[in-house]
Amino acid sequence: MFGALFGDVIGSYYEIHCTKDYDFSLNKESTFTDDSVLTAAVCKAILVNSNPIEKRQTEKRAREYAAWYKTFYSYFPNAGYGNLFSVWASDPRNMTKQRSYGNGAAMRAVPIGYAYDNIEQVLLQAKASCLYTHNSKEAIKGAQAVASAVFLANRKESKDSIKKFISQSFKYDLDYSIKDIRPFYSFDSSANYSVPPSIVAFLDSDDYESAVRNTVSLGGDADTMACIAGGIAEAFYGEMPEYIRKFCYGKLDHTIKSVAAEFCRKYHISLYRN
Repeated sequence: MFGALFGDVIGSYYEIHCTKDYDFSLNKESTFTDDSVLTAAVCKAILVNSNPIEKRQTEKRAREYAAWYKTFYSYFPNAGYGNLFSVWASDPRNMTKQRSYGNGAAMRAVPIGYAYDNIEQVLLQAKASCLYTHNSKEAIKGAQAVASAVFLANRKESKDSIKKFISQSFKYDLDYSIKDIRPFYSFDSSANYSVPPSIVAFLDSDDYESAVRNTVSLGGDADTMACIAGGIAEAFYGEMPEYIRKFCYGKLDHTIKSVAAEFCRKYHISLYRN
């Protein structure tokens, strides 16, 4: 769980100051963003109600996720949200479904992969988490792909198995390396463009740190992509460097840390995965 939050922190500076340098330094100006805020909102939604759902209950569950997005937005209204999300989230009475095809639903889906016992439930919950903010096929597919990757990684499936499942289930092309695409990759926050390389960044890694460095060094939507890759990588590798832990933990707000810690305790995730 903290792997996703730390990825957000590390990537935050480089979302604006894009880099192609794999050996970039951690920057003191880094901070948590809307990615961490809304990941914590998903954690809270699950902590309050972790019951499995049936397909006919998706709409009701979607409203619960949406309510927590609005609540956490009210805690952190200046965390860097997109304009459309801010307009929606700032009005408690506005429950209009937004049709964003961006990667915002995918970056907050990491907790879902930890919380449920079967892939069918992971897919249902991931869809429900999208419906009020990202009600589009592209965004839902992205959220389901990320939650599925975390689910499989946490169960110690091999990278080949994870790649096969994601490729077949979501029709993502994952047959390339980060080095292949780094020279021409550019910033684009659409789910179809940014989620597959975020997953490849994990598949093409040797440990947590290299997964995050892979994403940031693409020069794209660094915080969100590192949040995704970092979340999957932590589930798979189960550890991260001490200097990254110390740097990132101090950058997180107490509310975000406390919700994430409670989530980790409930789902038996070591806070630091030693």
